[in-house]
Amino acid sequence: MFSQTQWLKTPEATLAFHHETAGGGSRGVLLISHGLAEHSKRYARFAKAMAARGYHVYAHDHRGHGETVAKGAPIGQFAPRSGVQQVLADIVAMRDYAAELHPNLPVILFGHSMGGLIALNAAVTYPEKFDAVAVWNSNFAVGLAGRAAQAILLVEKALKGSDVPSGMLPKLTFSAWGKSIPGHRTEFDWLSRDPAEVDKYIADPLCGFDASVSLWLDIFELTFRAPQKRHLDRLRKDLPIHLVGGGKDPATDGGKAVAWLSNHLKRHGFSRITTEIYQDKRHETLNEIGAEAAISAFADWCDEATARS
Repeated sequence: MFSQTQWLKTPEATLAFHHETAGGGSRGVLLISHGLAEHSKRYARFAKAMAARGYHVYAHDHRGHGETVAKGAPIGQFAPRSGVQQVLADIVAMRDYAAELHPNLPVILFGHSMGGLIALNAAVTYPEKFDAVAVWNSNFAVGLAGRAAQAILLVEKALKGSDVPSGMLPKLTFSAWGKSIPGHRTEFDWLSRDPAEVDKYIADPLCGFDASVSLWLDIFELTFRAPQKRHLDRLRKDLPIHLVGGGKDPATDGGKAVAWLSNHLKRHGFSRITTEIYQDKRHETLNEIGAEAAISAFADWCDEATARS
C-alpha cells in the first residue's frame, strides 16, 4: 500500500519509499523521481492508477527531501559534496531493489521537474538499467540565464558557504513563477490551476522549503550534464522517451523548454520520442485539472514501450 512508508538501507543512506503493487497481470516496474521541495507520497494517485494498469510502482524520497535519512543531507541538501553522484546512486539502488523483487520485467523511470533532471541523468549514467524514460515538466534549456545563476550561486557559496539556503535563487525561480500567474491567489498558484492541490502543497510541512546553495548547484549540474552529446551517446537511439510539459508552466517557459529537449534529442538521433504539451496546464501535470487524461495517455505509452522492450 502506497501510504505506508518503507525503508531501503544503502551504504550511504536510508531511503524512505512507497510502493503500490500491480493489480492483475504485471507489465513492468515504474520508478518515480519526485521534484524539488516535495516528496514521494504526493504521487499516490498516480501510483494507484499505474498499478491498476499492471505496473509495480516504487517512489522514494530523494536525499534532502521527505523522510529519507542520509549523512550530510538535511532537508534542502543532497550532500556536502558529490551530491549529483549520490542522488543518482540512490536511484540505482531503488531500481535494483525493485528489479530483484520483480525479475524479468522492464523498468520505466519517470521524473517530474527536478526529478526529470535526475531521471535523464540516471539514464545516461546507467543506460543498461532502464528500458524507458519519462521526463515531465523539466527544464534543460536554461541557457545563459542558467550560467548566470551558477555564477550567483558560486558567489553565495564563497560568501556564506554551501549548506545554507540560497538568498537569490528562490527569488529568480519560485517567487518569479508565482508572480507570473495573472490574479494569483497564492505564491504557489504556478503549480496547478486546482486550488485544492495548491492548498495541500502549502499545508504540507515537507513541501516548499528553501533549497541550499549546494542543492541549487547540483540542480544546475544535472541540467547542463545530461543533454551533452558525450552522455547522450551512451543511450541506445531507440530508447522510448516520453516528454510532457504545460503550456501555462512558467518553470518551463510555457512548455518551450520541453519542446527544446524533444528537438535536441531528435537531432541526436533518438527515434522514439513522444512529446505532449498540454496547453492549459501549469507545472504539476499530475496534480492539474484533467490529470486523469494525461495519466491514461502515459499508461498507454508505457504499455507500448513494455510490449516492444
